[in-house]
Amino acid sequence: MLNNSKDMKILLDIKDDKAAFILQLLQNFKFVNAKQLTPYKAEVLEGLQEAVEEMNEIKAGKKEARPLSEFLNEL
Repeated sequence: MLNNSKDMKILLDIKDDKAAFILQLLQNFKFVNAKQLTPYKAEVLEGLQEAVEEMNEIKAGKKEARPLSEFLNEL
């Protein structure tokens, strides 16, 4: 579901040994809603980001699209 408010979403990559500290720090700000993603959700988001970047490269002519049948065979 899309958030229609004027809140900015930020995705951070943090080293495991510093993550708890950063999460605790962010949770101390009343104007920040910080929550940790599950490994699965983080992987899905990364995959979506890569797909969007690839689509943008195809639209810009920097990359060639491949046939749908080839894509479906990978699934």
